[in-house]
Amino acid sequence: MFKKILIANRGEIACRIIETARKMGIKAVAVYSEADARALHVDMADETIAIGKPAAGESYLVIAKIIEACKRTGAEAVHPGYGFLSERSAFPKALAENGIIFIGPNAHAIDAMGDKIESKRAAAAARVSTVPGHMGIIESADEAVMIADEIGYPVMIKASAGGGGKGMRIAYSAPECREGFQLAKAEAKASFGDDRVFIEKFITNPRHIEIQVLGDKHGNVIYLGERECSIQRRNQKVIEEAPSPLLSEKTRKAMGEQAVALAKAVHYDSAGTVEFVAGQDQSFYFLEMNTRLQVEHPVTELVTGIDLVEQMIRVAAGEKLSIAQKDVKLSGWAVESRIYAEDPYRNFLPSTGRLVTYRPPAEKKENGVTVRNDTGVFEGGEISIWYDPMIAKLCTHAPTRAAAISAMSDALDSFVISGIQHNIPFLSAIMENPRWKSSALSTGFIAEEFPDGFKGAELNEDVAGKLARVAVVLDHVENTRKRAISGRMNGRTVPFENARHVNLGTHWIRQEVTAEIANAAQSCGWLPGDLLVSIDGMKVQVRSILNGYRLSWRGVAADVSVYTTREAELAKLMPEKKAADTSKALHCPMPGLVISLAVKEGQEVKAGEPLAIVEAMKMQNILRAERDVTVKKLNAKPGDSLGVDAVIMEFA
Repeated sequence: MFKKILIANRGEIACRIIETARKMGIKAVAVYSEADARALHVDMADETIAIGKPAAGESYLVIAKIIEACKRTGAEAVHPGYGFLSERSAFPKALAENGIIFIGPNAHAIDAMGDKIESKRAAAAARVSTVPGHMGIIESADEAVMIADEIGYPVMIKASAGGGGKGMRIAYSAPECREGFQLAKAEAKASFGDDRVFIEKFITNPRHIEIQVLGDKHGNVIYLGERECSIQRRNQKVIEEAPSPLLSEKTRKAMGEQAVALAKAVHYDSAGTVEFVAGQDQSFYFLEMNTRLQVEHPVTELVTGIDLVEQMIRVAAGEKLSIAQKDVKLSGWAVESRIYAEDPYRNFLPSTGRLVTYRPPAEKKENGVTVRNDTGVFEGGEISIWYDPMIAKLCTHAPTRAAAISAMSDALDSFVISGIQHNIPFLSAIMENPRWKSSALSTGFIAEEFPDGFKGAELNEDVAGKLARVAVVLDHVENTRKRAISGRMNGRTVPFENARHVNLGTHWIRQEVTAEIANAAQSCGWLPGDLLVSIDGMKVQVRSILNGYRLSWRGVAADVSVYTTREAELAKLMPEKKAADTSKALHCPMPGLVISLAVKEGQEVKAGEPLAIVEAMKMQNILRAERDVTVKKLNAKPGDSLGVDAVIMEFA
């Protein structure tokens, strides 16, 4: 077994690999860019090596720097994690030339399966069910449109070297195909250094189901069940679970056996994932193979009890699999929520900055429920513009799907983050969604359930009543503390009114301050400044605002004002504050790089037409005109790095 390995990655996956290496008694070496000098994976590792500037192309993607780091530290093997160099066959080849072992599949398997075009051909040869499409290289937008017209819309335009939702676009018409082709190529080039794309038929109302495979260097390959990954946004997975609520045991076996057949055909010898698009009738078609560890691997680990990172290390060291197919048993249900640094209320735009508060729920195994949090950040750390916006992967495991979802709701309620925007309210809203709970899933779930974007979960009468009660309890805690301060009112009695009037924007609620409220205030343990309170079994996040609190619970975020009777009378007379008029300019919605401008000064633009493309966290975002306008002045140019709300252009 290895004595020392190097992790050619960063963030939560680097931390995850270090944990398993430590458990196995193997020393871990971390590499880091200038942007990651204070990162958590650097702090956790036994040794560290600086490898360059923040841009991945000058650090994490430079094979020579990884090899030099191995030589300097004496690392015998390299685990690539996912992303970066994990699916580039040139990497294991270069490592082998320098006597270093790659903790992953052989280069032949990466070439055969990592390339999405070649993998389709290999799957067809192995008699795996495949989706209709064009597997050749597409040279131009005109050719892309011609092919899409022949296949029939909708089509999926996908980067050949892609993964993680990068370089993927769905087109429902020729104009969308033309635009999507250019964007997919640009994203693929930026993310993978390879701008080749292909086109295939997009299956309507599909589900995304993947099979985890595990092989060794002795010809043994097994499958470890499936994961349902249908909850996606812009082809990026958001929530995953294992097993899939769709599959029967018969279908699971058929998919697993096809996945194993494909893996054996290319002599696959590590952990990998065969992805399928599935119909609601349990029909399924090969989508692609990811020749690496997947982001969502924890849910498989939770239902099988198998440490996939450990198995990868043992296989790379030449050991035979100690697990046969008959030994694989699925136990209970696991759900994973991806916590991202993005603003769900602003179309999920990336959010960067300092993690002023980072307090995840405690990891535990209790009463049949497991809570696991894979992360690569810490309180006080920074979310930069350079890398993926993932903060953490929160997982729960329980005997049933319903119990795992309930545990996830509780865990999300307890996850406190401030300083940046995050998607926890959105994830919480999904956990409460009836369609999600009933497992009526498809990859169109988010677009269908939130057609106008995410505005927060519904503040219905029941939830409003619960939050009003919480606000009055908190108000009573503060008032009790104020009345206890020595010398207030020169010794005179402070008047106390036995009712509070609570304004939640859409609801006014009168709440009596009963003995029960007073008892709850005394027993809740909340102190002004605390960011979390537990009342009536609810874990509610709290921020103080003028005359009240900003409360967050189960995807609902509400500014709750608490008044006395007289204060409420006056508050109802106050005029509403109007939002500033921003219609005369295009503001940059996130910190990012201006890739291109689609207009010139003096140009008339129709609503919906593109104005500019801004790249942030490896994703390109098209900014479109919200109404008919005339461009008065361009304030930015391609190549400019802009902050949030920077003016890109002004309108007449």
